[in-house]
Amino acid sequence: MSSLPPAGTRLDPWYGSYSRRTHGMRASEIRALFAVANRPEVVSLAGGMPNIADLPMDSIADAVGDLLRRDGARALQYGSGQGDPELREQITQVMALEHVGAHPDDVVVTTGSQQALDLVARIFLDPGDVVVAEAPSYVGALGVFRAYEADVVHTPMDAHGLVPEALDALLTDLGRQGRRVKFLYTVPNFHNPGGVTLSLERRPQVVEIAQRHGVLILEDNPYGLLGFDGEPLPALASIAPDHVIYLGSFSKTFAPGYRVGWALAPHAVREKLVLASESAILCPSNAGQLAISTYLSRFDWRGQVKEYRRMYAERRDAMVGALQEHLPTASWTTPEGGFYVWLKLPEGLDAREMLPRAVTSLVAYVPGTAFFADGSGSTHLRLSYCYPTPERIVEGVRRLAGVVNTEADLVRVFGTAPSHAAGVEQPGPATP
Repeated sequence: MSSLPPAGTRLDPWYGSYSRRTHGMRASEIRALFAVANRPEVVSLAGGMPNIADLPMDSIADAVGDLLRRDGARALQYGSGQGDPELREQITQVMALEHVGAHPDDVVVTTGSQQALDLVARIFLDPGDVVVAEAPSYVGALGVFRAYEADVVHTPMDAHGLVPEALDALLTDLGRQGRRVKFLYTVPNFHNPGGVTLSLERRPQVVEIAQRHGVLILEDNPYGLLGFDGEPLPALASIAPDHVIYLGSFSKTFAPGYRVGWALAPHAVREKLVLASESAILCPSNAGQLAISTYLSRFDWRGQVKEYRRMYAERRDAMVGALQEHLPTASWTTPEGGFYVWLKLPEGLDAREMLPRAVTSLVAYVPGTAFFADGSGSTHLRLSYCYPTPERIVEGVRRLAGVVNTEADLVRVFGTAPSHAAGVEQPGPATP
């Protein structure tokens, strides 16, 4: 006999018909903030929207218009499930900047790198399989792994990225337990949300550990070209191309609206990714692909990336400077690229509980709990500096500092947690 209440008493009459994996789906804490954070009076330090205002819009519009006049019948038609061959060739040239020697045949174009994440999860994960992921980890990836009923086990990071010794110990322990680890998920460059980068010295160590344990590496790298100093670091896929699936995206280095990303995978894996993509969407958007291809062939995209780096570095400096001035009782990472600062609150404060009061004060952030599969991370929050102007960033941090300081005063007065009043921490890197 069914234990469900009568259909007329339920908000969703189809509740009992959904698959098991549907019940594991959760709303993103970031998406849930958008309705509030997008209000003009709120300074949003929450979302990771790239700032595309400096793109040459008129010239791009002319180029896309030329594309449609010249090749509109192809651009607006179905295409290959694997993606446009010319664009796949251009993608190999983009990855070459990170020392990845790839063949276009092993590239699969996807609807953003988020779809690539979903495809990899679909072809590898059975319910109960283990995914090892950094602590903290990208919230969009955690949502995908949860949807496929995987068990995410976190491995720690420090100021130099993923800790190889801890990873080795974790994989050894999971092996002794007989647990099936399908892959290691990592964002090695300018981590979202941690703001740290896997050091050059650690990269071959991480690859060797994964190879020794027979664990595939899923390298998610949307920010790799957005470093503020020096040349891009070599991707993990450049070290062991047969042991790494590399995910890339044009959302951060050009424009997210086209929703064009890709996966570079070993040949046998690539075939399965294409089949999975075809069953989901038939083919990625031809119009989006050809627009991206036109941009790469007709514009100085490398120069545009340099401009993005300069602009985001200015915003990073504004955020770090504002934190030093207004919130010296906290600690934070100072990213060398990308979009995010990972901030540790003064002792006794809870980022998730504090969020409604921050929104009331017209500033938004993402609580650290969004980035942990087990719900931990309440002492941290993610701040994004990519979209607001430097002036708005400074104002947002000022408002945030007012909320944090008020909350810290309440903790000290009412004694609900150990006092933080004994000393003032010097600003600096926070362990992610």
